[in-house]
Amino acid sequence: MEAAEQDVSSLTGPDRSLDPRVRFVWVGQSLVSAAVLAAVVGAAAVLTRGLLWPGVVAFLLLAAVGVAHALLRYRTWRYRVREDSLYLERGVLTRVTTVVPYVRVQHIDTSRGPLERSIGLATLVVYTAGSRGADVTVPGLTPEDAEDLQARLKRLAIAAEGEEAV
Repeated sequence: MEAAEQDVSSLTGPDRSLDPRVRFVWVGQSLVSAAVLAAVVGAAAVLTRGLLWPGVVAFLLLAAVGVAHALLRYRTWRYRVREDSLYLERGVLTRVTTVVPYVRVQHIDTSRGPLERSIGLATLVVYTAGSRGADVTVPGLTPEDAEDLQARLKRLAIAAEGEEAV
């Protein structure tokens, strides 16, 4: 085995799941969305009929669905760093499998929104060549895992570029 092949294989790994704290981010986002939609329903009900309960019921239903979706979403999210590509599986109602060949990787960012920062998480964003909006995100990583994954994907992309350049 050549040194480059050994180097590439040392950067790969088994299926990985997200940090469990990402559930709090997704539940929080669901509750905010439920509150906004319930406020609209409640305002319409109060203005047209003088009733308050439709807004409360809307919030409870939307919150329950949002929380369940967030928990199921966490259970289905997997990613794997393979020798030739980044492999992602996710989805609750619709299962989505994404394979990002390293030769298509343009650049890789990490981001940390306010809610993510508050609970110590980050998101990795992989931008690819070819089509508009062809970026892939891996949410729910610790900042250290995001930086490590970013560095490994960068090295794998550089190795793949060298192979394609021949």
